[in-house]
Parts: sequence; structure tokens; C-alpha cells
Amino acid sequence: MSPMLTELRQQLLLHPIYAAVNDLPALRRLMREHVFAVWDFMSLLKRMQQLATCVNVPWIPPKNASESRFILEIVLGEEADEDGRGGYASHFELYHAAMQELGADTAPIDRFLAGLQAGRDWPSLLAEADILPTTRDFVRHSLEVATRGAPHEVASAFFYGREDVIPDMFSRLVETIARQGLQVERFRHYLQRHIELDGDQHGPLAARLLESLCAGLPERRAAADATACTALRQRIGLWDGVLAQLPVQ
Repeated sequence: MSPMLTELRQQLLLHPIYAAVNDLPALRRLMREHVFAVWDFMSLLKRMQQLATCVNVPWIPPKNASESRFILEIVLGEEADEDGRGGYASHFELYHAAMQELGADTAPIDRFLAGLQAGRDWPSLLAEADILPTTRDFVRHSLEVATRGAPHEVASAFFYGREDVIPDMFSRLVETIARQGLQVERFRHYLQRHIELDGDQHGPLAARLLESLCAGLPERRAAADATACTALRQRIGLWDGVLAQLPVQ
């Protein structure tokens, strides 16, 4: 990991947002914005699935069965995980259900998804969404990487911007929630599943895939690192935006 990546990762993990989300109103405010990051993660994952597997008809064997297996394991965990109640759900659905349980505002993400289902383009919907500018910037960057990034850039945003940092970020939220004694069963389940899966399984798989796509080429590694740095800066910006909305402690 480059020195800049290490520094940005540390900034992200020391962000004051984790300690500031110490009551239900603050948690609801966070979730209202963060749900967009939960959603756009799936676009990065689906681009990775396109790169590493075959999703076309007629089917053609993927170039690397190991890479295909890596991604399909992550897709299974993210798109059809155990929901903690005997069924299955995507992690986005788990998060959305947790928002409803806690009374968080789902209207912005619901309107956004309804627009996509109606066939509208995401840039127009994102411009209209009732969210913070920092959230809008975060989602725009994620989708631009997912739709136009080179394979090693997508893999870098996926690993460094998500799978590598999410377990540590979410562990900090779990600690704050536990100290406050908040009754947030479904949200806690969502956080714990990411800590377990991303830390033990998805993160290492994503790291291996990134190394494979960089293929030892310095120019690819440099581009991957640049994308990772931008992804981490965007996440810091997302947290900055939410933090500015919370009451001064």
C-alpha cells in the first residue's frame, strides 16, 4: 500500500463520524445518506462480475476460473445473504429494512430507484435527488468508475474503497451503538455481516483479484492507486457531509 493510501485510510478510520452517531436521530441522518453508498456498491460489484465471469448468452467460459469463483462468492454474499430471520436478502435490502425499523427516511433512495426502474438515466436522477452534495459526489464517482473505469481501476475502487475499509469502519459504529444501548437489531445484523464477510472472505478475495488484474505492471498499479486514493477521499467527504448535519456535541 502506498504512503498516500495508508494516510487516507487512517484519516477515514479516525473520522469523528463514528463517535458522533450516538443517538437515533444521528443514526437516522447517517442512514438517509449512506444508503446511497450501500446501493452504488452493487454497481461496482456487478461491473466486477462482468469482468471476471460470463453473463452473456450464449455462454463462453471465463478466462480465469479462479477469478470467476472469487467474484461469484462475493456476489452470493452480497446479493442473497442470510437475513438473520431464516430467509435471504441482498445487503441493500437488509439496510433498507433496518432504515424502516429505525424510522430513517427512505424517500430519497426510494424515489431514485423508482426512477431507474422507470428507465430514467442515473445522472439526471442523481442531480435531482434530495441528498447532500457530498453524497451526490460520492455516488457519481462510484458509478463513473463502475461504468467507465479500466478493470484494474474498478477492482481498486472495489477493494480499497469498500472491502478493505468497511470492516474497520463498521466495527467503530458497532462500538458506538453498543455504548449507547440502542435497540437496532436489523442494523446491527447488517453491520456484523459486513464485518464477518468482508474481513474474513470478501476482502482477501478482492485483494487477490486486484493483484491479478494489475498483472505486475507498474502503470496499472499507479492507476489503481490513484483510483483508490480518490475513492477514499470521496468516502471521507461523504462522512464530512453527514457530520456537518449533526448537532455539535
